[in-house]
Amino acid sequence: MEPKRYSFDFFRKDFLSGLIVFLIALPLCLGIAQASHAPLFAGVVAGVVGGIVVGALSGSHLSVTGPAAGLTAIVMLAITQLKEFDIFLCCVIIAGVFQLILGFLRAGGIANYIPSSVIEGMLAGIGLTIIIKQLPDAVGYAKDAAAVMEDADDGFVYNTISTAIQHIEKGAVIISVVGLAVLILWSTKAFKRMQMIPAGLIVVLLGTLINELFRNTSPALALDSSHLVRLPVAESASDFLKQFTFPNLEGFKNVKVWETGIVIAIVASIETLLCIEATDKLDPLKRYTSTDRELKAQGIGNMVSGFLGGLPITSVIVRSSANLNAGAKSKASAIIHGVLLLVCAASIPALLNLIPKSALAAILLFTGYRLCKPSFFIHMWKGGYSQFIPFVATTIGVVGLDLLKGVGIGIVISIFFILRHNARVSYFIQKKTVSDDEVIKLTLAQEVSFLNKASIKDTLNTLPENSYVIIDASETQYIDFDVLDIIRDFYYNGANDRNINLSLKGFKAEYNIPADGDQDAAEH
Repeated sequence: MEPKRYSFDFFRKDFLSGLIVFLIALPLCLGIAQASHAPLFAGVVAGVVGGIVVGALSGSHLSVTGPAAGLTAIVMLAITQLKEFDIFLCCVIIAGVFQLILGFLRAGGIANYIPSSVIEGMLAGIGLTIIIKQLPDAVGYAKDAAAVMEDADDGFVYNTISTAIQHIEKGAVIISVVGLAVLILWSTKAFKRMQMIPAGLIVVLLGTLINELFRNTSPALALDSSHLVRLPVAESASDFLKQFTFPNLEGFKNVKVWETGIVIAIVASIETLLCIEATDKLDPLKRYTSTDRELKAQGIGNMVSGFLGGLPITSVIVRSSANLNAGAKSKASAIIHGVLLLVCAASIPALLNLIPKSALAAILLFTGYRLCKPSFFIHMWKGGYSQFIPFVATTIGVVGLDLLKGVGIGIVISIFFILRHNARVSYFIQKKTVSDDEVIKLTLAQEVSFLNKASIKDTLNTLPENSYVIIDASETQYIDFDVLDIIRDFYYNGANDRNINLSLKGFKAEYNIPADGDQDAAEH
């Protein structure tokens, strides 16, 4: 249920949540732009549009939209092939148009067919990936441009941990440990009165102050610019406006631009729908988001981002879960984060560049842990192997490959269990003894498909000799042709060979199969 009235307390929580998400989103926007071989400011533009435009149009109360690492490989390849960034911007606009069309075609409903075990596995996998990918920043390892895909949906780099351990900066570790300590203490009952101040904000302020203290007292522990947030600094308002890039409309004549735009639209739409499904699942108020409306909002957002020189955007689970954990109550927090990105990028970039990445890493490490707590694995284990195996497979796939492949693996395994279950419940069997004769009744399920062919065939072949068998299809609405063929063959051959008295009940006339044990009708 939604809050009945939007109060000042809600706005305060939304503002503070938006501030926390802004601090997390800023380095992510810059890192993804750098990894995509795009201008750094393009990442900021995408974050601003995702927050303000999509935040205003979306029906989601908690999701946050911005540039996502899941699109990085596509964007980098397209920019390399097209050679000009302003030509690539046409791809982003085309992607937005196609997403808008998908929204009007009501394609968002596909998210309703994703099993909950896969969604839970996706969240756990994202949590583990966040932890793995934030460890370098937490210990002070300055990654190169190709490694700065800091969002949580682009798979696991296998040497991340070992490489980071070899490049530990003591100052970064101190800031991370202090930040984690604050986050853990703030989540306990002992600090309940302090929870009105968001822990994430305290972590950022403390981290910045500690690094400045190191700079003045212990230079060996101080972090240099490679370990801090790096935002482009404009000398004047005109210089700031010059950072915007506008699309070269000649790009719409290029077939490659249209192909790339469609690919971006498909991948971005899938990632958005997965994120919306996961965010709704995490929402403590259990509010429902219209996926069709979300596709429309994302489409308009990508069109605006493309026109203003921004990267393609999607709803992203890292920022969305951080938004939720920071106490957000409505989509106002997403809008506020976008406004803060715009205002601060234009006015105080030098001040923001004092924030250590290790402080932000501490917030994300804590967020990642909350997504993959051991209790979640225990809960799924208690749900049975048909839930646990897809859950674990999805988790491993998201961590080891990427979000889309991990979810795909989980869905395939879930389908296997569904088919396996349906193959087993094709009939119900009852046995009883009447006048020293064994009576076996097979009551067919409401639907009997070709998947049930093997189990029914095996059951009929193992029926005891000299028994009385009833196959009842009175409640059955559909029987596959192959299954009917097996029953006919058993009626004419198998039953007689083993002296089985067979009676068929409730079979429809169009099945062209004998019923009620009428041998004359069968011969006719």
